Amino acid sequence: MKEPKAELYAEDLSAAKWHKASASAGENDCVEVAELPHGARAVRDSKSPEREPLRFTASEWAAFRAGVIAGEL
Repeated sequence: MKEPKAELYAEDLSAAKWHKASASAGENDCVEVAELPHGARAVRDSKSPEREPLRFTASEWAAFRAGVIAGEL
């Protein structure tokens, strides 16, 4: 089930559980990811957590991951 982008950006992230991306490997250039309902994800810069995170629907997140794994991004 896809969530419209407007609903994703209306999602309250105050209680979100953020974790560093596994590819960060101790470097300072890290991103953090939080799971949202229906397989969606939020992504933020760990050095600037106060900035508005990007939000991806489940299908957008799957396409992004596939691109990273394939070396396209």
